[in-house]
Amino acid sequence: MIKNDPNAPAAAIFYSELLADIKKRIRQAQNRAAMSVNAEMIRLYWDIGEMVAKRQELEGWGKDLLRRLAADIKDEIPEIKGFSERNLQLMIQFQREYPDLFITPQRPVAELSETSLPKEIRPQPVAEIDPTNSIQSPQKPGETQIMQRIVAQLPWAHNVILIHKLKDLPIRLWYAR
Repeated sequence: MIKNDPNAPAAAIFYSELLADIKKRIRQAQNRAAMSVNAEMIRLYWDIGEMVAKRQELEGWGKDLLRRLAADIKDEIPEIKGFSERNLQLMIQFQREYPDLFITPQRPVAELSETSLPKEIRPQPVAEIDPTNSIQSPQKPGETQIMQRIVAQLPWAHNVILIHKLKDLPIRLWYAR
């Protein structure tokens, strides 16, 4: 601020607004980037679960495969975490819980916000859940994308908890929302 400048207080206010707007946009971009990374990791875990499950089925490999994969991944990419034998098993379980989740082409889930979701897939009170309206085997093209958005927005640990605690898919998706 320059002394003896009659516009100085107004300039300070405009500057504060500019700074606040820039900070807000930086945080929004950081959140979108984090959501995008999370969505890609969820898709990767689903893909790995599918690859391993198919190979186990075709080759008749058992749990020793997971132990070996976990050890080899750790040896060959020591800086990466999250590929333990237990987590590989969880990836298989995740893929089996959502067998068609990432088969269809999709638009990036990180670009979506809850306000961009249609009203019918926004969170609703448990009392309003229609248990007869199952999303277990999507019939409409949009239902798979809705499931992708819901599942991919959650951190991996939250998806694992929901799968273990809730076997009923519509209720699980309600909690995920």
